[in-house]
Amino acid sequence: MEVRWLKRNQAAEAIVIFGGWAVGPGVFDHLAGAQDLVFVSDYRSLDVDLPDLSGYDHVTLLAWSFGVAAYAHWQEGRADPFDRKVAVNGTLTPVDETRGIPPAVMAKTAEGLSEQSFAQFLRRTFNTPQPPHAVDIDARRAELHAVAARGTASVVAFDQVWIAGRDRIFPPENQHRAWADATIRELPAAAHAPFDHFDSWQALIS
Repeated sequence: MEVRWLKRNQAAEAIVIFGGWAVGPGVFDHLAGAQDLVFVSDYRSLDVDLPDLSGYDHVTLLAWSFGVAAYAHWQEGRADPFDRKVAVNGTLTPVDETRGIPPAVMAKTAEGLSEQSFAQFLRRTFNTPQPPHAVDIDARRAELHAVAARGTASVVAFDQVWIAGRDRIFPPENQHRAWADATIRELPAAAHAPFDHFDSWQALIS
């Protein structure tokens, strides 16, 4: 697990982003806000601690895609530093026929991973072709295997769940089943990476 600061200006509030698989923090660059930002990625292992966040007045979790289950697994046995938790297009059952990504799809993605298939994955993530993106095939395949092996995470109460209607990675109907008891907000026209539908962090986390 990799943890890094994206912005650290001694703000009153901080947001910790548990990101998605193989998609860096650039998808968030356009979001305005004064909050300090921590970005978490690479879920091959979950044995890294977050920085000390006790000095902030308010700390929010934004978990996207595989970051939802990764956060929940990471949280087990640790103190909860968050005042608010928001999930985006992910579930606590990341590899599941009815509440996550179907196992056959996950296995095919991992075993067939190549530069070409990764480009297809990015196209499906954004629902539009993306510029060429360097990828460490072996590392990202190992990450997929780790996510699948880790399996279902313990239940974590999220304050809000965003579900995109045009998500081609986590089927929207599976997300709805997974979050049947949660507070859901829908983005009918959005892709798996829905962040172009927001212009500020506040709009995303409030």
